[in-house]
Amino acid sequence: MKRFIVRCLAWGVALVALLAAALAWYAHTPVGLRTSPLDFTIEPGAGMRQVARQVVDGGIEVQPVLLTWLARITGQANSIKAGSYEVERGVTPLQLLAKLSRGDVSQADLTLVEGWNIRQFRAALDRHPDLRHDSAGLSDAELLTRLGIDARHPEGQFFPDTYLFARRSSDLEVLRRAHDNLQRRLAREWDKRADGLPYASPYEALIMASIVEKETGLPADRPKIASVFVNRLRAGMLLQTDPTVIYGLGAAFDGNLRKRDLLADTPYNTYTRAGLPPTPIAMPGLASLRAALNPPVTDYLYFVARGDGSSAFSRTLDEHNRAVAQYIRKRNS
Repeated sequence: MKRFIVRCLAWGVALVALLAAALAWYAHTPVGLRTSPLDFTIEPGAGMRQVARQVVDGGIEVQPVLLTWLARITGQANSIKAGSYEVERGVTPLQLLAKLSRGDVSQADLTLVEGWNIRQFRAALDRHPDLRHDSAGLSDAELLTRLGIDARHPEGQFFPDTYLFARRSSDLEVLRRAHDNLQRRLAREWDKRADGLPYASPYEALIMASIVEKETGLPADRPKIASVFVNRLRAGMLLQTDPTVIYGLGAAFDGNLRKRDLLADTPYNTYTRAGLPPTPIAMPGLASLRAALNPPVTDYLYFVARGDGSSAFSRTLDEHNRAVAQYIRKRNS
């Protein structure tokens, strides 16, 4: 009887050793992939069995039961992180589990361009294939509420930049990061602002920066353009800037700004209303923020586009009219 028990124990040990060897072999043997590289997604809240099934459904040729057991034996079953992952030919089950437990997600990127307005921002988010479109269908007011932004309008509330994110991230998270980025940069530039600027708040500086962004054709002209608008505000002159009028027209603008548009009063018509418009008209970049908050000291009150991207600056209306005759009428003749 004792010999039988010893024999059973020996067989048991041998079996365990065999199973351990088989699992070790499995853990270090490359798996098959449907394509290489291969992208797959682990959904939030998935348990280890669900994770194994999602791995198989994603195109990785593993045995779900074996992968689950390997995760439990190695202590990784409860540390798998949701997200999108990328693997290449030659990956083993052990390497796969290590990637999932580290949260070594694959990244995508989205560039939000300086001078875009909120409609263009949202359109870029909506068409990005690697984002979850949680903002789709939300009104501007609902969007602000979901993001916890205390503002009356989303225009200007997001900083244009390139944002990296894990595939299948929420577009709301990208917008939240863009807003935080804007707030940090605006606060930093506001603290370094020149003395005596005609802004009552950082928000007014943001509005000015958005106008400078839309009026700038040549980057080198940006500071002087800011100085023109600051000088006009200080002098109590109308800003008379076309981009604000165009913004106020919204979808009705057909690409051709007419005299009747300049005369039609809207909250954004700086030909009919004094001061700054009620909100930004675009998403300004850092250079425009800096120009608006630290414009050079000039006595320019006017500028006109030369037609090559640069602008001609004038101190008096007579100088400006001559510049208009030289660059606009000549161009239209």
